[in-house]
Formats: sequence, C-alpha cells, structure tokens
Amino acid sequence: MQDFYGQCSDEELILRLRDGEENITDYIMNKYKNLVKSKAKSMYILGADGDDLIQEGMIGLFKAVRDYDSGRDASFFTFADLCISRQMYTAVQASRRQKHAPLNSYISLYSHVASERGQEEEGELVNILAARAELSPEEMVIDRENVKSLERTIEKELSTFEKEVLDLHLTGMGYVQIAKVLGKDEKSADNALQRIKGKLKKAIG
Repeated sequence: MQDFYGQCSDEELILRLRDGEENITDYIMNKYKNLVKSKAKSMYILGADGDDLIQEGMIGLFKAVRDYDSGRDASFFTFADLCISRQMYTAVQASRRQKHAPLNSYISLYSHVASERGQEEEGELVNILAARAELSPEEMVIDRENVKSLERTIEKELSTFEKEVLDLHLTGMGYVQIAKVLGKDEKSADNALQRIKGKLKKAIG
C-alpha cells in the first residue's frame, strides 16, 4: 500500500478518499503516526499520560483526514499538525480540570523552543532567567528560590490565556502555532509571550 500511494501527495490522496478509496485513511493514519508520537513526547511535560496523548493525537489526525478541505486550508500536513496539537492540548486541559492540578510544567523552562522570527532559539526562557547571572542549567535547577518564585508568578501573575501560551511554548511551539491551537490571532499570542517573559524575569530579578 505504501508503494501504491507513496507517489501521491497528501492532497491528491484526500481527493481520492473523497471519491471512495477507503484504504487511504489507513495509509495516512499510518504515515503520520510518528508525528503523533513526537508531539506526545513534547506535550508529556504538561503532565499528561503518554499513551493517552497518542490516542488523542490519533483522534486529531483522523479529524484532519475527515475535515481537510484543500480549497480552504493550507497543506494537509499543516492542517493535520494543527488538529493533532489542538486535540492533545484539549485533552491536557480536561485532565487538569478533573485533577484540579496546578500548572506543573514551569521546571521545563529549559526546553528547546522554536521561533517564527527567523531562527531557532535555544532555551529562550531560561536565557531570560539567567540574564542577571552566569548560571549553568544545573545550577538553575537547584536554585530553589528561583523555582519557588517562578511557581508563585505563574500561579498568581499569569492570566489563564498566558498560562495556556506558556504551556504550548514549553512544548516547542512558536507564537504562530500557539495562536492557531488556541484560536487566537498571532499578535495576541506574541504579545502574551512577551508579557510572560517580562513577568518571569521580574519574578527572579
């Protein structure tokens, strides 16, 4: 099946699926399962169960196959990426509400993040936290006062929207994808990131 469909673009396959070739769904689900697993690993830092995230991601992928419209949406890959991320993050939020758990991802400020501004930024948030002192990541981890201060700031100073933006940023998303996942405009997501950085910097200043 892979050789049979491998020479076709995703968009072509979706059109053929709409014409009744049902096996295409299985092919696309299999083709993108590694993308789902990759996203599940990144979102695991938000406290969700890995297997549950993969299941939710596959649901998101199925929805992408079902709902993709080449005349309305971008490439299928971009649309699928968005659907998978949105489905996973919705599941994370629902799990937190059930457990009444506080935000527990602040310690992952050392994650590698990407920026739509033109280049990748290595540990963007941790660089801000270390701006006032040349501390190694290991030293920052054991700096309990900084961690406590960050926790208080995240819980008390960040709005619900800012917490959501921080969550997704820590999984490696830039503001463009964050905006799409949360259904906001890019400027709002970018502004929220700048506010978050300012508040976190102030918290340990």
